[in-house]
Amino acid sequence: MTETNSFVHLLLVLAAVLLTTRSLSALAEKFGQPAILGELVGGMLLGASALGILDPNDTAIHMLSQLGLLILLFEVGLATDLRALAKVGGTATVIAVIGVVLPFVFGYAALAAMGVSGLAAIVCAAALTATSIGISTRVLAELGFLQTREGRVVLGAEVLDDIIGLVILSVIAAFAAGAAMTTTSILRTSAVAFGFVVIALLVGGFVIPPLFRAATRLRSPTTIAVLGLTFAFALAALAGLLGSAVIVGAFVAGVLLNGIQQRDEILGFAAPIGSLLTPIFFAVVGASVDLRALVEPRTLLITVVLLAAGGVGKLIAAYVPVWFKGNKALIGTAMLPRGEVELIVAQTGLAMGALDASLYGAVTLMVLLTTLLSPPLIQAVARRDPRARELMPVKLVR
Repeated sequence: MTETNSFVHLLLVLAAVLLTTRSLSALAEKFGQPAILGELVGGMLLGASALGILDPNDTAIHMLSQLGLLILLFEVGLATDLRALAKVGGTATVIAVIGVVLPFVFGYAALAAMGVSGLAAIVCAAALTATSIGISTRVLAELGFLQTREGRVVLGAEVLDDIIGLVILSVIAAFAAGAAMTTTSILRTSAVAFGFVVIALLVGGFVIPPLFRAATRLRSPTTIAVLGLTFAFALAALAGLLGSAVIVGAFVAGVLLNGIQQRDEILGFAAPIGSLLTPIFFAVVGASVDLRALVEPRTLLITVVLLAAGGVGKLIAAYVPVWFKGNKALIGTAMLPRGEVELIVAQTGLAMGALDASLYGAVTLMVLLTTLLSPPLIQAVARRDPRARELMPVKLVR
């Protein structure tokens, strides 16, 4: 009877999560904001500090949220064409690397000066490294700038700094598992994480295409799609066993499957699963926020510090490639929004006990603010571009 009641309770919680997040996501999109904003706010409303419906520490909820996260990274990988990005590889690589290093250094130095402990400062600084692919690319596409040189550079830099951010997450996760934090251990863990990505891409590039060509002889699109998802789970598990983050394996699996002919079939199969499970992850992230901590002076001060460190670092990075003659201000502002990877880092830091409620709230609030503020900033810079009247929809040109 107890098991039945537990299952019924889980079903009711999932119904509340899906209904709330979908409703608020639709409302956010109506006002020109990304769906992730509605999912986060929905989680906050359902969490312990508000309605108390969603418990992020519930085992079943946690497992479903992690599965949703894995599917999300798999979908991001499926949308990542490394060959197309190679055309702007040099510029994008410089911007990505500098755009990871500077925010991390600025953030860590500022937080350490404020008395934040070493591991907590590292986690918060790591949450400044990546850029939200979904937010900036969507805004650039709506403005007509995604297919410009600047748009391709932004996309390339975002993919690269997401990969670097996931590798940093692997290093943090290793320390969470009890590894000693020394220079040697950091280098070893980084080498394992980067090595996994490189080897998986090299080996998979030879193995995966012929494997899926052989599978097409079955003439069963569903079988191909299931095989793709199976590959993602297997590579994610392998990444975890080798000491990297499982989501790194899921992302790499998606990148490898991006170049095969059956990519659309696999994506069409994974997307509905993701639309069901991914909102649970972001709702759990939101539910983990203590709303009372968001109004504490320390939380607000750290949020401002994170916004400044991340924003200045990304803007400087856009101007480093002196050989690039495009609109660097547009690139810099397009690199400002934070999203999925930052929330994953924050959730990992909270789970391992490195972040308290105040620091976790500051990182989440920083993500929310960049999600809200970045689209109008990008649009304002795009309007000043000489190509605006040619590229932008008439309704957006003033």
